[in-house]
Order: sequence, then structure tokens, then C-alpha cells
Amino acid sequence: MSELTFYIGVVVYIALGLVALWGAFCVTVVWRRVNQTRFRNEEQQSEFLDQVDENLQAGDYDGAAELCDGDPRAMPQLVQLAIVNREIGYNRVRGLLTDRFQRDVLADLEYRLSWVYTVIKTAPMLGLLGTVVGMMGAFGKLASLEKVNPDALAADISFALITTAIGLSIAIPLLISTASINVRIRKTEDLVGAGLTRFFETFKDSLRKFVPGGK
Repeated sequence: MSELTFYIGVVVYIALGLVALWGAFCVTVVWRRVNQTRFRNEEQQSEFLDQVDENLQAGDYDGAAELCDGDPRAMPQLVQLAIVNREIGYNRVRGLLTDRFQRDVLADLEYRLSWVYTVIKTAPMLGLLGTVVGMMGAFGKLASLEKVNPDALAADISFALITTAIGLSIAIPLLISTASINVRIRKTEDLVGAGLTRFFETFKDSLRKFVPGGK
């Protein structure tokens, strides 16, 4: 029984290590993705929209598109999408941008974040498995030996507690990280929403002036 618990314990340690690495990787990827999606602050976004407004009011759609070209942030990508599809009309463009933002930006972030939630749930469960295995080893020695060496029991009990601590040590920082990321996602959603509201006003006026049937 002790040999079996030893091998199970090794597997639990390896699994905890892999889960910790995967969780750290997923958090890093999501964090970078959020930063790539949004402007750092409202002032930067306003400066970008000022340039877009200037081009749209002059009917220079190519110039506005050039401002967005190669910029991975959500707002420039949505503006470029609107300009490319301006012939389909204002209402359809507005629906297209709203759908694309929800599907390609917010849904993508939620999908990536779901992997972190999986790690948060898995790590304590692996720690609990280690706890059960350690206690099984300790009780197995108590049942099989007339005189039990306290050191032998201490090793199994120590393993049980260590795995629980490792599982919690993985889950707790990731939980705090996801809370911070969710706050940033909500800020991104609010910032892009405000930017789209402003852009749509200028875009609608521009279509009335320069695109036949673009209302």
C-alpha cells in the first residue's frame, strides 16, 4: 500500500506543477490580450477619434482607414470595419460592429479566461486528492503494523497537508488575478462602448453627406 501511495503522490506533485504552469501561462496570455485590446486611457482614445472625426467630416475614408491599419486594438479595428462596409448603410454597420465586438473581442476574452477558471477549480481538487492519498497511507501503516514509527506517519501526514497547501497556493493568486482581469475587461467594454457611441454620430453624418443611400 505504501508503494502505491508513493507513486500516486509523485503523480499528484507532477500534476500540481503542470496545473500551476498552465494557470500562469493562461493568466499571462489573457492579461496581454486585454492590454492589446484597449487604449490605456480615455484621453488616448479621444485623440484617436479626433483624427478619425477629422477625416470622416472631410469624406476622406481612405485616410481614416489608414489610421486604423495595423492597430490591433478593438476601437481602430471596429472603425476600420465600419469604413470598409460603409456602403451597406448606417443601421447595418452599427449592428455589424456591435456583434463583432461581442463575438470577437469580449467572447474571445471570456473563452481564454475560462481556462484560468478551470485551473482554479482543478488545483484544490488535486490538493484534496493528495490529502486523501496521504491519509490512506498513514491509516494503512497503522493497520498493518503493531508498532508504528511516528516518523513514517509524519511523512504521510506531511504529504497530505503539503498537497492541500500547494493546491490552495495555486488557486488563490489565480483567483485574485482573474478578478483584476475581469475589472479590466469591464473597463474595456465601457471605454469601447463610449468610443463607438461617439464614432457612430460622426459616421452617420458622414454617410449622409458623402455616401449615396448610406443612411
